[in-house]
Order: sequence, then structure tokens, then C-alpha cells
Amino acid sequence: MARMTAAQAAAWVLEKEGITQAFGVPGAAINPFYAALRRQGTIAHILARHVEGASHMAEGYTRAAPGNIGVCIGTSGPAGTDMITGLYSAQADSIPILCITGQAPRARLHKEDFQAVDIESIAKPVTKWAVTVREPAQVPRAFQQAFHLMRSGRPGPVLIDLPVDVQTGEIEFDPDTYAPLPVYKPAATRAQAERAIALLQEAERPLVVAGGGIINADASALLVEFAELTGVPVIPTLMAWGSIPDDHPLMAGMCGLQTSHRYGNATLLASDFVLGIGNRWANRHTGSVEVYTKGRKFVHVDIEPTQIGRVFAPDFGIVSDAGAALRLFIEVAREMKAAGRLKDRRAWAADCLERKRTMLRKSNFDDVPMKPQRVYQCMNRAFGPETCYVTTIGLSQIAAAQFLHVFGPRRWINCGQAGPLGWTAPAALGVRAADPTRPIVAISGDYDFQFLLEELAVGAQFKLPYIHMVVNNSYLGLIRQAQRAFEMDYCVQLAFDNINLPAGTPERSYGVDHVKVVEGLGCKAIRVHKPDEMAPAIAQAEAWMKEFQVPVVIEVILERVTNIAMGAEIDKIVEFEELASSPADAPTAVAVMSE
Repeated sequence: MARMTAAQAAAWVLEKEGITQAFGVPGAAINPFYAALRRQGTIAHILARHVEGASHMAEGYTRAAPGNIGVCIGTSGPAGTDMITGLYSAQADSIPILCITGQAPRARLHKEDFQAVDIESIAKPVTKWAVTVREPAQVPRAFQQAFHLMRSGRPGPVLIDLPVDVQTGEIEFDPDTYAPLPVYKPAATRAQAERAIALLQEAERPLVVAGGGIINADASALLVEFAELTGVPVIPTLMAWGSIPDDHPLMAGMCGLQTSHRYGNATLLASDFVLGIGNRWANRHTGSVEVYTKGRKFVHVDIEPTQIGRVFAPDFGIVSDAGAALRLFIEVAREMKAAGRLKDRRAWAADCLERKRTMLRKSNFDDVPMKPQRVYQCMNRAFGPETCYVTTIGLSQIAAAQFLHVFGPRRWINCGQAGPLGWTAPAALGVRAADPTRPIVAISGDYDFQFLLEELAVGAQFKLPYIHMVVNNSYLGLIRQAQRAFEMDYCVQLAFDNINLPAGTPERSYGVDHVKVVEGLGCKAIRVHKPDEMAPAIAQAEAWMKEFQVPVVIEVILERVTNIAMGAEIDKIVEFEELASSPADAPTAVAVMSE
């Protein structure tokens, strides 16, 4: 047996569990762990500029590829509390990240020591497990348990808090005999699969609603295989967008109150049966349960037992990993098809496809300042099908979901439930750290961009290039739109006359000079005012990324007020702009482009 510090044993466990990258900010109470990482030499480290930024980088890293687990590290006290937002957003979206914090010595924990806070208690509501390890010999097993919990059942984050004297305590630990604990994933039974397919067979207008569990299970290919085998159209949730390519004839659009398509909502309302796989029935997808469920039966498959019946009671529930369930569904459906007993869904699928072709929102506006719809039309033309979009919340995200296209899993990386402002930039850096090659385009409104803006310096220092589209209307746009119900426009204006910008330029009255700020952080930036400037700006950004290996920001000056389609119910979406009346009004809609 080898004798080493508990911190060194923890570093060994990270290596044995497959960790090669970490994000964080050193501090006095976590320095023994950093010393162990340095000695280990197998785990790269990216220094964040804010500890919350490190937690979102870890999220982006996890979300980028199957099997990834992002690791974020901070010292005691405020470092841990800063990372609570990252833990919350990871927990909400079933994303495993490991947060490691330093802590005051054990003898000082009850004495209100400098930067000593009960982070274990603070983090418990937003983690699968949060623990302050109080004995050095328990450290390697705490880390082993953390990986077991993060990977088993519904994935989620874990926080391990290490008092400084626990880190430096010496223990016996044998890295050569260490092995990860077996991962537990519940799986459907054959009888459950047969029952689900029998209910599907009884329906005339069935749909599959695919949730983020499809992405977590790396089961997108199985989803497409099942849809093609049965002929049943698929509505992905926002967290599963890309699990079936947008241009697939059985991709029926997204449903919801905001991040949805007109044809997706109409198809859901026309259905009589829904097979939900790996989804939570989140309220931005459903609206009221009464409208969403009226006139249709539901089968719900989810890896987490407490999700079945949480929002509404399905007609049949199955606790299962999405991939395990889909494999059985395919097996049963294939046998039925071979026996000539599988229903022909071609007429229903054709109806769904016709809605996808005709129920479109207009994007082809020529206005200056630009409308956001036209920005996304330009992006559709400029960015290829391999593009990975990263975003969080706001009108920028909602409009992106309504107008952009996603053609594969993990090409839409979105903080779905929590939606913290500032998430986008650090998450995009985490995605880039996980994959040096994929094309990455982040999307922010001006306010999301201004949160955690300093993390762009991380991209410059560590050579993590990506394109960041900033659609700037100098407003808290989503909140302004919500305030219409209260007949006010109050405390949401970001505009001011920037004395450092030339008089007479449109951007002077928009306030913050994002181009100068970005350049001051060591990155490159370009400003766009007109639709015909978009393509050259994107070409310039791609050239700069290749030359300098830094993030490049494209700021688009938008009209100040644009109301994006949304509503309180999926059958009562308010359309503020004119709708497409011909293919020329929506030239980059997938159904139009495929004609």
C-alpha cells in the first residue's frame, strides 16, 4: 500500500475515473488539493475569472459529449457559494458535474472562522449529494461514491467539501487496485414495452415527445430508428433538440409557450397519444396540464421514479433509462412489423409534414436596425449542419429556438430549467475545452453577455476560440415583454449615451461599447448594423478565430423593441409579427429548403 495525503488520493481517484480536465480558481483552503493535481500531472486545469464561471465551464464540458463529467474547484467560503448557481443549473437539467471546495480546518468549523461556511447544507437542495469529509481516510471513498452517484439513475451534480487539514492528512491508498463502482440504470421490462406499444397501436395520431434523457443516454440514433420503424412523428423538448435532425421528415417541431414552432404546437394539439421518453413535462413545454392533456393518452418513460406522475398522471408509466426502453420498443415494434401488425402512419405523418411546410413565422425582414428574426435567418445561411449552438435564456434564446435549425445531438447546448444570465460564455468555453474541433456559436442578448463577461479572457489565455453572437437591443427584452401585462416598461432599460462613442453612430445610444470591452479582454469583436453585413462579419470572425485562436464576438445592433411570439397556453400563442405567407418570407425554414 502506498502512503500519501488524502488530497493526493483524491487526485488519483479523479484520474482513475477518467477525468482529464478541470476548471477552477485556487485559494488558500484548497491549495493542498492543487498541489496534488500539480504532482499528478494528468489533469489539465483552466483558470476561470469567477468561480461561478468555473462551474458553468464544467457544465459545458459535461454537456459536450457522452460520458464527460466536468470538474470545478474553488476555495472555502464564497467560492462554494459562487458555484451554487452552477450546481443548481446542473441539477435542474440532470447534468453531472463535480464541485470540489476547500474548507477551514475541522477544529474551526463551529467558530465562524474566516471564509468558513456550511457549504454542505447550502448545497444539499441543488445536488445529488453534498458532503464535508471529516476524516482523511474517507476522502478516496467519498470521491468514488461521488462518481457512482453522478452516473447512476438520473444524472446530477455532487459537491465534496474538504477541510484543509483533511486534505493534508496522510492515509494508505493503493491506486493500482482502484476500480470505479458499477453504474446503476433502471431498465424497462419486455412486458412494459409490449404494453406501451399496445397503447401506441390503439392511437390514430400518435407522437413521441423526446426529452433530455435521450441525450443523456446517448440514444438519439435509437430514437430515430424507432420513429422510422413505427412512422410516428417526434416532438423534441428544448433539452432534446437535435436528437432527431430538424430536416428529418418525422421531426414534427417543438411544442411550448416560448421555444416552440407554430407547427409543433398545432401537431401536439392534433394528436391523440403521446409517448414521452426521458422528459419532465416542464411547464414551458406544456403550458397548463388541462390544455396539454385534453383528448390524448400518455405513456411516460423516465429514469427517475419520482418524475412519473409528478406533473400529471400518465395512462402508463415506465421507470427506465431512455436507451434501454428504446431498445425494447424497437424489438417489440420490429416483431409486430414482421407479423404485419404494425399500423401504417403515413397519412398522419404527411399531415404533420404539411403543417411543418406551411405554418411558418416570417424571418425575411429588411429593417434597419435589424429584427432578430433576420439575424437567425442569416445564421442559418452562414453556419453548417455541424454547428453547435450554446445559449441560456432571454428573447435571444427564444427567437433562436424558433428560427434556427439543429441537425444532431449535443449541437444545441442550453441551460433549460435554471436559465442563469451569464451562463453562455463560460459554458461555450467548457464545450470548446471538451472538443477542440467542432464549430461553436454562442448566442446572447446584451444582458446575458454582460454577466460573467470577464470569462472571455479565459478564452484568450487558454486559446479557446468560438463565435459569440450578441444580439443587442439594450434592453432586458424578455422582462420588458413580460411587463406588458402590467402596463409598464420599468427598470429594464440598459441604454445610455456613451460619451466614448462617436456622436451620430447608432451604437452610441445603446450604452456599453461591447467591442472595446471584448478587445480589452484579449479577444476580437466586430459590429453589424445591416443584414448584408452579416455574412462578411461571420467570414471575418472565422478568419480571426483561425489566426488568433481566441473567442470572436459579433455584436448585432437590433431594433430596440421586438416582441417574440409566446403565450400562456400552447393553443393561445400570440404572434406579434406578420406570419410567412410564402416560402420567400421564411427562406431558411427546413421544410422550405428541402423542397
